[in-house]
Amino acid sequence: MRGLFFALFLALAVAGAWAQEKTVLRLQATAYTSSVRETDRTPFVTATGMRTRLGVLAVSPDLLKVLPYGTKVRLRDLGSVQGRGRGQFAYLFQDRVFVVADVMHSRMRQKVDVWLPDRATALRFGLRWVELEVVAYPKR
Repeated sequence: MRGLFFALFLALAVAGAWAQEKTVLRLQATAYTSSVRETDRTPFVTATGMRTRLGVLAVSPDLLKVLPYGTKVRLRDLGSVQGRGRGQFAYLFQDRVFVVADVMHSRMRQKVDVWLPDRATALRFGLRWVELEVVAYPKR
């Protein structure tokens, strides 16, 4: 009888592990700040009403289906689109969980925008490739 319960428990554990596959996307990323020229008339408030801070992520409107507001993700710097500077901004991403709390302009597709506190760093960030791994989806 114990063997039957153990086998059933093991089967359920394996099925649960398969059901929780990781979602990993390779996307282009830019950076933005709370400047009026880069946002709307409420530069320190995201589309969800959250205050901007390091760890806030904006996604293009087409990605909201895959990464709805409240999704928690980790990022890995894969370098610029020209293939240089891999890991240059790892210090911003290391041990940090980002939350999808904002949306980019409707003309953007398959992109993410990382909020940064200063314009100089955002300009240095430029256009980069990132690997985005979903940590947790929002509870419904």
